[in-house]
Amino acid sequence: MFQAVLGGIIVIILGLVYCIKPVWIWRITERWKSYYADEPSDFYLLVTRIVGGFFVLFGVVMIILMFVLK
Repeated sequence: MFQAVLGGIIVIILGLVYCIKPVWIWRITERWKSYYADEPSDFYLLVTRIVGGFFVLFGVVMIILMFVLK
């Protein structure tokens, strides 16, 4: 049970980083792939924030289900 709660917290934190600082994610994962890209596109920022929202939702559901299915 502890591992699921800890995993949920980690997923929530990762999702919040995706939502709040998508540029950090771009710098880590995509910047090195292009010589000319100085910043991410607006579409990339939008999609990254949406994915971050799903991560937060999934983390919350993980934690809630652990207490409900206990």
